[in-house]
Amino acid sequence: MSNSTASAAAQPAHRDGVQARRPAQPGPPGRALLVEIVVPVHNEEHVLGRSVRRLHAYLSETFPYPFRITIADNASTDTTWQVASALAAELPRVEAVHLDQKGRGRALRQVWSRSDADVVSYMDVDLSTGLDAFLPLVAPLLSGHSDLAIGSRLHRGSAVVRGPKREIISRTYNLMLRTTLAARFSDAQCGFKAGRTEVVQALLGSVEDQTWFFDTELLLLAERSGLRIHEVPVDWVDDPDSRVDIVRTVKDDLKGMWRVARRTVSGATRLPVPPRVQQAQLPPGMRRQLSSFAVIGAASTLAYLALYLVLRQGSPAVVANALALLATAVANTAANRRFTFGVTGSRDALKHQVEGGIAFLIGLLLSTLILAVTRAVAPGASHLEELGALVGANALATVVRFLLMRVWVFNPGRHHRRTHPTATATDSAATATDSTAATRTHQELNHR
Repeated sequence: MSNSTASAAAQPAHRDGVQARRPAQPGPPGRALLVEIVVPVHNEEHVLGRSVRRLHAYLSETFPYPFRITIADNASTDTTWQVASALAAELPRVEAVHLDQKGRGRALRQVWSRSDADVVSYMDVDLSTGLDAFLPLVAPLLSGHSDLAIGSRLHRGSAVVRGPKREIISRTYNLMLRTTLAARFSDAQCGFKAGRTEVVQALLGSVEDQTWFFDTELLLLAERSGLRIHEVPVDWVDDPDSRVDIVRTVKDDLKGMWRVARRTVSGATRLPVPPRVQQAQLPPGMRRQLSSFAVIGAASTLAYLALYLVLRQGSPAVVANALALLATAVANTAANRRFTFGVTGSRDALKHQVEGGIAFLIGLLLSTLILAVTRAVAPGASHLEELGALVGANALATVVRFLLMRVWVFNPGRHHRRTHPTATATDSAATATDSTAATRTHQELNHR
């Protein structure tokens, strides 16, 4: 790509609040795959030049595919746009676009929606993420194996240097995503992501956020559409000069999570899914079991909330939590035994309660841990704030409880093997007896 925006600074024309950008020309059939790297910036004049030159040099020397770096300036009030325009004029395969409105998500949406590249990506301007992870990030997208890819600072293979405050906030945020929205990706906030352009452009119309929750919402929608998300361990060093407003970002993220959860319940997040997902089906009986388990779980949760608030008036949080969990766990196991898995009668009822108690212990461990973290982060938390944290922990324990009940406690195959241990041998002996009798009868007929 030529330096199409090198002269953009001299062009006052705007289109939809975006500095005019020369339309990309699609390459001829059989061309090499193109990767676009977007660097969204807002008032980053002090670091932009150094970072882009470093990124450009690294990709020029080591990256085996054609690339384009696009600096997306979203409403900077310093000289960031002038620096970006100068870089576009100086360096080959570097472009710059300017938006009149602030918002990282808005900047990514603008560039990605108009990209002609095969893979689109972005990284933070401070280059906190080690660049050696970039090729592993985009390789499965270029091969068609995966649909989106993210760098993960919480991966076991990652090497991360950052303060305890950011570490606690990051881990708590990602834990909340997994417990409340059933997210399976490990790190939603790392500024190091990529996606196949056709997939990203199909999702953009359903992404509402324009700021920091933008990429989290994109990932959640991708998961609910059955798309494949690849994770890459990264080397990451915290930028001490980061000017992200943590409090405001946390509030916006919580609002975004609530919006996605509401849309999920209403079915508004259902998007076209790949053929491989359409062909996949739930195991036999699981759809009915999930519905029954959800109804019983909702009733158990309401009972737990009421019991906890009552018990908390006269006992410590840990004691109130344990007693409320124990009471609702017994009732939950009994109800699921009868209605979800169809086991009736008193046979093995006590045994099922004991085995179901393992799920109770998991829930108790998780909730006690969450209480300890809540007390450490917010020593003056109210009873309702404690309860909010406990609901997240119990949501994760609920998933574990269902899996344990289905594959172990109430597994029909396990019951059959226990009550008919010699069924296979008996069937084989019966078959052999029938065969012998048939042979004897045949011999008698021949003799007559």
